Amino acid sequence: MHIKTQQHNGRTQNRLFSSILIFLSPSLKNFMETEVANDLFPLIRIYKDGRVERLMGTATVSPSLDEKTSVQSKDVTIPPGSIVSARLYIPKAAVGSPQKLPVLVYFHGGGFIIETAWSPTYHNYLNALVAEANIIAISVEYRRAPEHPLPTAYDDSWTALKWVASHSAGNGHEEWLNSHANLKKVFMSGDSAGANIVHNMGIRLGQENLDGIEFPGVVMVHPFFWGEEPLPLETTDPEKTSLIRDLWRVAYPTTAGCDDPLMNPAADPRLSGLGVNRVLICVAEKDVLRQRGWYYEEALRESGWSGAVEVMEAPGEDHVFHLFNPGCDNAVKMMKRLVSFMNEDE
Repeated sequence: MHIKTQQHNGRTQNRLFSSILIFLSPSLKNFMETEVANDLFPLIRIYKDGRVERLMGTATVSPSLDEKTSVQSKDVTIPPGSIVSARLYIPKAAVGSPQKLPVLVYFHGGGFIIETAWSPTYHNYLNALVAEANIIAISVEYRRAPEHPLPTAYDDSWTALKWVASHSAGNGHEEWLNSHANLKKVFMSGDSAGANIVHNMGIRLGQENLDGIEFPGVVMVHPFFWGEEPLPLETTDPEKTSLIRDLWRVAYPTTAGCDDPLMNPAADPRLSGLGVNRVLICVAEKDVLRQRGWYYEEALRESGWSGAVEVMEAPGEDHVFHLFNPGCDNAVKMMKRLVSFMNEDE
């Protein structure tokens, strides 16, 4: 009788334990879903269940005719039906005109993980730049990490450049480019990670020809470059350097590190073959990436590259200040320099 009671109690305890697990399992599941695997505040959180939470750079706006600048925009896929897309900008006065305009291919920043071509920040910036420079702009919507780790963004950006080149005979898919683009004057620009993309597209241009299209120059604004060893005057603050390294690892999990040539151009033996003739690098005095911009100029000159490179520094400013405070004196000066850079050989 005593033994039977023990068996009965054991079965009862097992049933009770199972009931508790069933009761708790939704809470346990929710806990696991909310457990953070990688916290890159203030940019992004990645959870152990694979969910990605972007903490900034998520707002979007639709294409439009901007009343302030009279710049018209629209969204396209490149090529039609593909997974790569872009927002195109053109001065309204140019539509229906026989005038051919220089073209700017723009790559947005955000560490390869936040922001989009549809962001109000970039939309407003490109409306202003297109109006000021009288150009056509193509803001590339490349796929972002961590869902699409590097080199996806580079491959998507190259797809965009090939799509632009497909209009060289005037019979491409996009009428704005067929009718109004001067493909002998195609520039590239981008900020932060976008500037990194600009550099790496320039390296690829040095290795692969895009027939019917010419790139006289590129602009790299506050380029997202780094290296394993700190440069003179470069910060060694562990919190700042850790964020940069972690961000690069999240964007490119299979990288060998920050001396990867994609991140540290000075470590790239192909640097002398950069496929453009002019480079403008913009840096900001208080930007943690400032020294890397200056180092890029030095490395480019010493590589044997035969083009012309210059650096423009904004005193007292921080990373991508021109996007957040476009009306300040330094932002206005930088805008004027970009405009002259794209028009000075006309």
